[in-house]
Amino acid sequence: MSRIVGISEAASIAIHVMVLIARSENNNMNVNKLSELTGASRNHIAKVMQRLVKFNFVKSTRGPSGGFILSKAPSEISLLNIYEAIEGEMALADCPFDKNICPFDKCLMNGIVHRMTDEFREYFKSQKLSELL
Repeated sequence: MSRIVGISEAASIAIHVMVLIARSENNNMNVNKLSELTGASRNHIAKVMQRLVKFNFVKSTRGPSGGFILSKAPSEISLLNIYEAIEGEMALADCPFDKNICPFDKCLMNGIVHRMTDEFREYFKSQKLSELL
């Protein structure tokens, strides 16, 4: 069954930490500092950061002065890019039940699930990390 798009805790963390890293003076933040600033658990942030590294949004450096730095310019990263790195590609379904044939003449939902998802997707696509600094 299709669901109305939502923002999971992991996606929310990803968006927030990306803004924090982009705003930092030297563009470098470690998991402890990100945890302190967001209030999210250190372990959850570490898992989210692994995904962001995998999708090449950030690079990690080890050591006492290590942390995460952006791999791309903030103007090249949209909220949709970050969201989809965590949640996977946002799919638009015409029917909330993923059915090709409807027993009704007109959709009882009147296409609202599709429209809401499309609007959410377009908004996230238009918002660049650079606009949130």
